[in-house]
Amino acid sequence: MVQLYNKKIYNKPLISFLMILVFFNNFNNTNAVIDDVLDVLHVTKVVATGILKTWDIIEETKVGEHVELPVMREKSKKVLKRIAELSRKIDQNQEKFSIFAEYTIEQINDRIKTNTRLELELHEIKDIINRIGSRANEMERYEKHQDTLEPDTLIKFAEWNVSPNAYAINHLLERLHVLFIGAKRESRTSNRNVLMMLSDSLLDARDQICVTNQSAQQFLYSLYSDVAYAELKGYTMMQFSWMMLRIYEKGNFTEESNLMRNEFIKRIDRTQDALRGVIKHADRSVWKCDPTKHLKGQTYDEVTRLLQGYIENEVDMNEDGTCRENCAYYQVSKSHGCYQDLYCAKQQRCTGKLYNCQYVDSDMWICPSALNSSRRYDYIEYENGRVLGEKSGSCVRGTSKVDSWWRWLFWHCSYCFCLCDEQGLKSDRYFNLRSTESDIHKNMVVTGLRFVKVKRIFHLQVQQGELLPRGNIKQESLEWKPVDDYQIFDRNVKSKVDYHTLAWENRAIDLDDINVVDPTHVITGIRFRVVGTHLNLEAKLSEYNFETGLLVEPEINSFWQSNDNTDVTGDKRTQVILRSPDIPIRSIARSQVKSKHNQYIEFTNTDMDKDAAQTTVPFIDIQEVTSSPPVPLSGVGIYYKGSGQYGGFIAPKLITYDFTPHIQSPFKAEERSRMI
Repeated sequence: MVQLYNKKIYNKPLISFLMILVFFNNFNNTNAVIDDVLDVLHVTKVVATGILKTWDIIEETKVGEHVELPVMREKSKKVLKRIAELSRKIDQNQEKFSIFAEYTIEQINDRIKTNTRLELELHEIKDIINRIGSRANEMERYEKHQDTLEPDTLIKFAEWNVSPNAYAINHLLERLHVLFIGAKRESRTSNRNVLMMLSDSLLDARDQICVTNQSAQQFLYSLYSDVAYAELKGYTMMQFSWMMLRIYEKGNFTEESNLMRNEFIKRIDRTQDALRGVIKHADRSVWKCDPTKHLKGQTYDEVTRLLQGYIENEVDMNEDGTCRENCAYYQVSKSHGCYQDLYCAKQQRCTGKLYNCQYVDSDMWICPSALNSSRRYDYIEYENGRVLGEKSGSCVRGTSKVDSWWRWLFWHCSYCFCLCDEQGLKSDRYFNLRSTESDIHKNMVVTGLRFVKVKRIFHLQVQQGELLPRGNIKQESLEWKPVDDYQIFDRNVKSKVDYHTLAWENRAIDLDDINVVDPTHVITGIRFRVVGTHLNLEAKLSEYNFETGLLVEPEINSFWQSNDNTDVTGDKRTQVILRSPDIPIRSIARSQVKSKHNQYIEFTNTDMDKDAAQTTVPFIDIQEVTSSPPVPLSGVGIYYKGSGQYGGFIAPKLITYDFTPHIQSPFKAEERSRMI
């Protein structure tokens, strides 16, 4: 600062400016430590209050010529270092939101082409934010190169910011505010601002979750944060400019500063009122869309051989070995033998129960599947031309001609098409019943879910993260908690206690959203239980303190919540019925959510004609379901998604924490009256 400390410049304005910088040095320690500044409302209060105190310092400072140059020079170096650190931390906090908001705007633009006004106004908002950001970056460069700057440079920068023209900061801030929540004098019905239009567009484009990994509420809050940070930067530059002009004796500017402070607080209040009105109705669900390519074991997995198409002759479905009935007679039966080692000797016998047998035609050609496949047949072609399954190319193992026959001219020994319900090494039909909980002793909460199949058992695995103040999650702490590694044949592992076994009479799974009603609770665990014959989801809720981010004695203040309704009691559940379903991954259309809360679906077989009833549907979506940024959860759910007449997928969903109750003015009444 050689040039600034000559006799001409070494005066009251310069010392006042240095006192401002000294204030920011102390400011870091007197405002709850900037490391805790993880929320835009908190940052707004910190910065706005700091600017007000800075004006107090300017008003009260009395400096004489006895101040030593070396002391001021050393202090300025320390202060500049602190300011750089402060700016870095604030920029990091802003970047966390702006990246998500900007990325989401770019992606959702492809889905709002029919709303030209919304598209144009989103582009204008982005342009204004970039303009303000550009000037803020220029101010930061001035701070970094203060040693070589002429005072006239700062004065021109300040005058440029406050000049009354269309490109001045104040005009940009007002335009940004009007775009985001509308003009003050517009009626409620005509005030179709960006916030409202975007909220409506998110409702119409539910698949925006596919590219953003954000609930609609999260995205609206991220966009608000981006706008709020831009306004905070603009306000800070305006106040900084008035200070510089005051320091260099270009005027008093006290009234101008007060008027701008007044408008700033009013804009904050109006914006938050509008935001609360919109996001309290915004969807908070996060779910996973279909991948570009389905990959077994990576994006989906299957329950196998639960109910499977099976060819059996009537003679083997009764103990007497007779053919006196017809196929339809055998609605519940089993295989009793293998008559004269006919086709029954060439296929793996169904050792379980046979259901819903029916007659198709007398004679057929059967193409058996590979030995290592969970399928029994690739296809079955009847003599009348009907084909069950997809006949494509040659049959690798060769086809077998299978013919029904007559016994004594009176009884027809028909080959029937039945459904086989058989447990065995090729049948993965088990669901974990043990609870999966976050490490509450480490202040960890559930932040994500996914299904995994381990040793033929499906587990609902949780992602956990350390809870921080104001609903934030420590990014570095995120981890998938290992599932219990056990097998159904292990010692002390019991059916109906450790795991649930699907079967003809026990194959329903409830489709529910488990929502936290009390905003002081978050999800810390999940588990399946069996209610009647249904697999039913439960969630563990634990109390926590929003401001401190600490769980409140979770060993005591936790409980399990579920939906206890059944299809026969309470608010009766309705069934999602799969009609003639095909294999889900054959669909070229993206799956859509097909279920709602308080429903259920049964695992079943694929359609006879489409797949020879060889596959169990729905499939299980095993993709990770997480949000960006990660947040604590106010709920979890199980839902069904599909497209057309395809079997679809069962998948978990997240319900992100509801921040609406915490969107309040950062200023208390006494602070507001003092600032205004």
